[in-house]
Amino acid sequence: MLTVPPKVTERAFARLAEIGAAEQGKALRVAVEGGGCSGFQYEIDLDEPKEDDLILEGGGEKVLIDSVSLPFLTDAVIDFSEELIGARFVIENPNATSSCGCGTSFSM
Repeated sequence: MLTVPPKVTERAFARLAEIGAAEQGKALRVAVEGGGCSGFQYEIDLDEPKEDDLILEGGGEKVLIDSVSLPFLTDAVIDFSEELIGARFVIENPNATSSCGCGTSFSM
């Protein structure tokens, strides 16, 4: 089965540049873990690359996805959103069959 890696928007890379992630030797790590109100949840942190990571690069910045999380993020889009209620990195995941109101928990 062919796995289509996630895509990262220019807006997400631009936000990483604003916070100086690369200057700190860090990258945005997007992981999928069990838990949350819908069964799975996203974990988004600044981290250093590890050996088994897929590294997506743009604008001098990096996004990291570990090999366990990668199948859950096939063809997803990692973006940055600024709204009245706050600003955050968001995941548009076509593999999620449902999600909760917080936007960080989903089921497949």
